Amino acid sequence: MIPAEFEYVRAESVDAAVALVAEHGDEAKLLAGGMSLLPLMKLRLATPDRRDRRRSSP
Repeated sequence: MIPAEFEYVRAESVDAAVALVAEHGDEAKLLAGGMSLLPLMKLRLATPDRRDRRRSSP
């Protein structure tokens, strides 16, 4: 199954990620390594409108 359409945002810092989550509340979801959000989206068990991504810290 294909996930529902969503807006993808890449945060450039932790502060930016926190601000995005604060701005969008429960509709914002953070993606991190090892998370099961994408498989849940494929099954339509999770359908957040927005996903935010933060690059790994060096």
